[in-house]
Amino acid sequence: MSKLSETSSEKPPEKLAGRASLPPTPEFSPAQRRILLGIAHDAIFSVFERRPLPMAPPSVPGLAEPRGVFTTLYLCSGGLADDLQNHLGNQLSGARLGQVHWELRGCVGYAAPIAPLYRAVAETARAAAFEDSRFLPVSQDEALRLQIWLSVLSPLVPIRPEAVEVGRHGLLVSRGARRGLLLPQVPVENDWDRETFLDQTCRKAGLPLDAWRRDATLEAFTAEVFSDGDAAVPH
Repeated sequence: MSKLSETSSEKPPEKLAGRASLPPTPEFSPAQRRILLGIAHDAIFSVFERRPLPMAPPSVPGLAEPRGVFTTLYLCSGGLADDLQNHLGNQLSGARLGQVHWELRGCVGYAAPIAPLYRAVAETARAAAFEDSRFLPVSQDEALRLQIWLSVLSPLVPIRPEAVEVGRHGLLVSRGARRGLLLPQVPVENDWDRETFLDQTCRKAGLPLDAWRRDATLEAFTAEVFSDGDAAVPH
């Protein structure tokens, strides 16, 4: 399965910004999250340093299982740009976040578990920075001001439209060669109900809005979402 670009909000989701979206029982520990986010940053900086992708398995267990993952990049500008360069990942309060302008700079991922998680993070981070056709490639200066969000996906499972839960499920709609995916946080940020969520996922696939009512294939997943705002991430 090839990489998919994802339509995200123009700023980190208000309900998630500055800290992780923590499910009742998070799968990934703070140490695992820091390592994955560090791999994502390193994958981007490796381009400017003419190094190969970081592909060595990390020493912390639990990160080599094949998983789907989406990497989303936001560019920080404004009063906190320098702070983020020097203290990337420090907990940011809602008041301080209000001084920052966030610009979406790329979002690319694998919907299916086609690679070990650490490798999928490296590949999708680099792709989000340099291969998302909706944006110009990230510059080296911009790379210093990026905040990275990772959405690690559960396996895809078939789902009936009436079983879709806004805020819990992400969706992949497909028919023939057309596919469209929206992450679980997208309908929450846009205040969509279930039917609008289904319609918009079909739209993302380039299908009629009501394709989910007819012959489109509908699959769901959940995602554990976390970002640099959780903890300090070394470059």
